Amino acid sequence: MPTREITIDTLEPTIADHGIVLLDFWAAWCGPCRMFAPTFERAAEQHPDIVFGKVDTEDQQQLAADFRITSIPTLMAFRDGIRVFSQPGALTPEQLEQLIAGVRGLDMDDVRRQLAAHEAGSAS
Repeated sequence: MPTREITIDTLEPTIADHGIVLLDFWAAWCGPCRMFAPTFERAAEQHPDIVFGKVDTEDQQQLAADFRITSIPTLMAFRDGIRVFSQPGALTPEQLEQLIAGVRGLDMDDVRRQLAAHEAGSAS
């Protein structure tokens, strides 16, 4: 499946409607972003059950600001609507495959319990 362009209007429905979503925050002028793009595209073709979205930080400045993107490329992973990974820097194909396997292998009930405990702790 090809990558999707993600905008401020399409972000929420994309994350809400799909199990696993990987987002690549990038810009055309960014050398490491251009180097990472083919890796991201190949992974999108190899994993048609995952949504691979690209966020052009120049075009989607508000979205980049909302996620506090300070370095690109930045890769984020969402599973069941929850952000489970966020890291700046280009990944090798092997690292991206490890990330995908890790996201697939998450016990989401445990993730939700940890998130609830964290939120309860920060509310007090």
